[in-house]
Amino acid sequence: MNIPHDQRDQLNKIQEGLIPGESIIAVYDAVGVGTGFLGLTDRRVVIQDNSFVGKKIAITSIPYARISSVSILTNKSFAGRFFSSGHIAISTGHNTYEVEFRGDEKTQHVHNVILHYITQ
Repeated sequence: MNIPHDQRDQLNKIQEGLIPGESIIAVYDAVGVGTGFLGLTDRRVVIQDNSFVGKKIAITSIPYARISSVSILTNKSFAGRFFSSGHIAISTGHNTYEVEFRGDEKTQHVHNVILHYITQ
């Protein structure tokens, strides 16, 4: 199975952390502050954030059942192209995680996968 991904080492990190029966959907490299990556599985969203002090890295797993909303952040009006930005925001009610991607297609894919799982 060909899993969409940007960097093989990021895909490997997600594969190493899978729980039995879990499958990877995609792993996309993040850009900007706290650069890391976002992984999508059939059970959760995994975000690696490299922005912590002292060279610490946070890997956060967010089960789809805990996500209350997913948003695409855009600088353009809705009259323009909707998926013009590479930013996504995932809210759990208590926390909001923002991730920036290279490319509109990745943003749209992440949004659509999360939306699919949180509306089931």
